Amino acid sequence: MKRHYNITLVESEEGFAVWSDDLPGCCSQGKTRKEALANIKAAIRDYVAAQPEVVRRFGAKVMHEAVAV
Repeated sequence: MKRHYNITLVESEEGFAVWSDDLPGCCSQGKTRKEALANIKAAIRDYVAAQPEVVRRFGAKVMHEAVAV
């Protein structure tokens, strides 16, 4: 089953920066929008695949919380 992840793309003179809004630290880039999208998809797959190892090694799951500032 495929999951959907929200991403943000930012275009600059160098190309596109892209990150997952749902996965902290999961980011990539590309010279074109198409390349950036392909790269973030690969980064998301790697990020998700690594989560069991993160839990095994550190005994904690990734947590998300909201804080007031």
